[in-house]
Amino acid sequence: MCKHVLNAQVSIRAPCCRKWFDCAECHQEQEDHELLQKFDMTFACKKCRKCFRKDTQEFEESDEYCPYCDNHFVLEAKTPKPTLNVEGEDARIDARMIKDDRVRAEQQRTIFDVKDAADRLG
Repeated sequence: MCKHVLNAQVSIRAPCCRKWFDCAECHQEQEDHELLQKFDMTFACKKCRKCFRKDTQEFEESDEYCPYCDNHFVLEAKTPKPTLNVEGEDARIDARMIKDDRVRAEQQRTIFDVKDAADRLG
């Protein structure tokens, strides 16, 4: 499963090391050499699990589909986006993670406090 492209439909065989990767970034993370780029590429469909070769110099609209199961594998990539989620129980049942702004914590005194600066500095 690729962490760079969420909807990867095919795996690509790297021509340099002959290993299978979901994307070029996965190859870059796992291998210590540069990805060799060729026009004749070998793909493996993730739906029917069959391999096929494509010449990327003459790539047409009909080449965007698996020749065995017609799975459309040339899609706009969905990349993961960072989000901030609070993990916890339902707030209606257990509200310990919710901060109550009505109860104020005791403020800490510091020499950098502007309100208290006249009392501290001479």
